[in-house]
Amino acid sequence: MRYRPLGQSGLQASTIAVGAWAIGGWMWGGQDEAESIRAIHAALDAGINLIDTAPVYGFGASERIIGRAIAGRREQVLIATKCGLRWDTDKGEPHFRSTEQAIDPSGQIVVRRYCAAASIVEEVERSLQRLGTDYIDLLQTHWQDPSTPIEETAAAMLKLKEQGKIRAIGASNATPQQLEIYRQVSGIDTDQEKYSMLFRGAELSQLPYCREHGVAFLAYSPLANGLLTGKIGPERAFPPGDLRATRPLFSQENRRAIAAMLGSFHSVAESHRISLTQLVLAWTLGRPGVTHALVGVRNPKQAQENAAAADVNLSAEDLARIDAAVENVHFTAS
Repeated sequence: MRYRPLGQSGLQASTIAVGAWAIGGWMWGGQDEAESIRAIHAALDAGINLIDTAPVYGFGASERIIGRAIAGRREQVLIATKCGLRWDTDKGEPHFRSTEQAIDPSGQIVVRRYCAAASIVEEVERSLQRLGTDYIDLLQTHWQDPSTPIEETAAAMLKLKEQGKIRAIGASNATPQQLEIYRQVSGIDTDQEKYSMLFRGAELSQLPYCREHGVAFLAYSPLANGLLTGKIGPERAFPPGDLRATRPLFSQENRRAIAAMLGSFHSVAESHRISLTQLVLAWTLGRPGVTHALVGVRNPKQAQENAAAADVNLSAEDLARIDAAVENVHFTAS
């Protein structure tokens, strides 16, 4: 396993991290708690020390499961969680509606972006209880709240850091301009953004900013919700509540196009004796400025496979071949 710093925090985090969205079950068709705990234990045993979660993942379920999984192993783990998405208040900017299972415009749960200082303090206390710990290693704003000045948000996070409740400060789904406000007010250690072979917009915005200012870049959905693993064929059916059942990205036409792209990588993967999943993750970690990749796990086998990707070294020739195929794939994102 390889480790890189989380910005200027002094924390060294594994380049492959556990992304704990699916562990909460919400938007993934449910998940078995015992299997999730086994997956987390397998990840820790393989050298992964960073676990990224959020209160909204299963409306508290993901954090509670992580808390149970790390009991007795807290010193081995860097816990990253988030704040700013509330489903229990009428304050803030409406973001989406949901049921207990998935985002649904007719759902009774209204999730709002809300990053006011008092709300952040309240969220952190609840996360600490669910996680069974007295400090959070990395606190990130999940989405930016247009109803609250970032200056207020950042000041609240800095105060929590001074109190020892959190150790590092990050943002997610933020523009470089927003990141700069954090940097000026509280300092900013990490930026978490959607990034993969299929979604590379951060290369034009956040990644250059992070490289310039020494901010760690945490790529979320580097496997495009499993589409880049090579394990989701055109005929795969998804259960009710699974986000992939309705997203245009997972149309049969897209799956065929992306399967063809992945097929062109087989010889590279075979030459390294790695899976397509490991190749895609190694490519991601090799992109300029990408310091960590957050990868979902549903079982111990996936955790072990993901962890091994941290040690893969792709040659310049490998990367050139992969890049050429990535540049030529055509798909519909929405």
